Amino acid sequence: MVKTNVHKILNDPVYGFITIPHPLIFDLIEHPFFQRLRRISQLGLSYLVYPGAYHTRFHHALGAMYLMMEALGVLRRKGHEISEEEELAVCVGILLHDIGHGPFSHALENSITRNIPHESISLMFMEELNRQFDGQLDLAIEIFKGNYKRKFLHQLISSQLDMDRLDYLRRDSFYTGVSEGRINAERLLTMLNVKDDELVVDAKGIYSVEKFIIARRLMYWQVYLHKTVLSAEFLLMMILKRARELHANGVRIHGSSSLLAFLGQAVERSDFQADPQWLYRFSRLDDYDILGSIKEWCHHDDELLSELSHRLIDRRLLAIEVFDHPVDAFREEQIREKVRKRFGFGQGEEKYLVFSDHIDNHAYDPRKDRISLLYKDGRTLDIAQAADQLNIQALSKSVTRHFICYPKEVREG
Repeated sequence: MVKTNVHKILNDPVYGFITIPHPLIFDLIEHPFFQRLRRISQLGLSYLVYPGAYHTRFHHALGAMYLMMEALGVLRRKGHEISEEEELAVCVGILLHDIGHGPFSHALENSITRNIPHESISLMFMEELNRQFDGQLDLAIEIFKGNYKRKFLHQLISSQLDMDRLDYLRRDSFYTGVSEGRINAERLLTMLNVKDDELVVDAKGIYSVEKFIIARRLMYWQVYLHKTVLSAEFLLMMILKRARELHANGVRIHGSSSLLAFLGQAVERSDFQADPQWLYRFSRLDDYDILGSIKEWCHHDDELLSELSHRLIDRRLLAIEVFDHPVDAFREEQIREKVRKRFGFGQGEEKYLVFSDHIDNHAYDPRKDRISLLYKDGRTLDIAQAADQLNIQALSKSVTRHFICYPKEVREG
């Protein structure tokens, strides 16, 4: 039975009091699909580096909705008509934009399912909620998908200056204590405007936009792609990979029924489409399933799974080295040989403890979706062209780093 409620007020540590603007919003927040976000870490395993980073996707979704309401108010005051139906729909869209995240957010995005971005699973959840709420999410889904006639409403949900990014930068900076990520969200919001159905920023807000782009680059290096965070999250992926391998070979693995279902099959988009139960199994997965299982796997008979699990639970993380160039294959093989001898693992088993990969940091990509400045004469100009800081143009270029992880016990020197 769907509940109704008058305006509720929540106390958020970042923005203060947040008002729930509509009974539908309240009912969606109360739904088990959304309540699950309380058990999904916003920053994966970043709390192993930044002890305060224990906030969740639940916090982030509410914060992004608050910023959306503020942004809509700004645009209305500047003369842009936004109907009550559009306001509700875009608030629903931003509220549910991350509902498809799996355990530990991005850390396991390709470990639980195969080749399904969380945005696609978010859309599946929205469509199921729309069925349960008798079509009340029709417009929200159209805006979320970018199919609605007013493009700027979709850009408020998904663009290079959307409410998602404004909230996560400010919130993640707050909880990690990384001051370089702090942005003036209020200033950015007051500078938002619309020109030719495109979300733009009044030209006088250029410096706030520059700081936003720089803060995003710094947060990626210092938090999201911090080398110790990478070591922890790749170790987590290796644990799931080993558990999946054992499960496929008939070895008994402890875990919740939902986790075992995903370990037993590489679930793809077609599986969700063919069997609606996969969405419900996914809705029962959260960080607790993963951590609870890993604690048990510390005592598993498989020495490799046990070793990997102990390392994560006890925070005995792998050493990590980062380079501007690809990892030397000969040196990597030398390290693999040392690990085989040190731990007694068979040929190939050391791949779980010694591995290399690369990461990309792209703060601003004008090819995908630009941030445009609006001048008083009606002209618009891309921020990378308008900025008087040359580093904005530099930040529009992707930076790639390569890394190798291996046990500290075999570290050279």
